[in-house]
Amino acid sequence: HVQLVESGGGSVQAGGSLRLSCAASGLAACTYDTRRYRQAPGKEREFVSGIRSDGSTYYADSLKGRFTISQDNAKNTVSLQMNSLKPEDTAMYYCNADNILECGVAGALYWGQGTQVTVS
Repeated sequence: HVQLVESGGGSVQAGGSLRLSCAASGLAACTYDTRRYRQAPGKEREFVSGIRSDGSTYYADSLKGRFTISQDNAKNTVSLQMNSLKPEDTAMYYCNADNILECGVAGALYWGQGTQVTVS
C-alpha cells in the first residue's frame, strides 16, 4: 500500500521560512521522482520542485534560490525548505511520487493529502 504523508505547513510572516516534509511508504523498492506542486485559491496547480531517486533536483525557474528540495533515503522522506517566503507563496502544497520504475507499481502516480502554507 503506497502512501504519501505530508507535514510542516503553517502560517508565517513574509520573509520567514517553513520546511515541508513528504514521507513515503510502500515505494522502497522503486525508483521514482518526488515532486512538489502548489495550488493557490482560484489558480491552477503549478510545479514547484522535484527530486529523483539519485538525488538530482530540479526547480521551477521562478523559485530557484529560495526553495531547496532534499531527501533522506533512510527515512523515505523528501523535504522542501522554503526561505524568504512571500505572500504570493500562499497555497496548498502537495507532493507526489511520479515516474515510478522498477517495482510493482511502476507507472502509477500517487499524491499526498496536501499541506497549507499561508504567508502574511
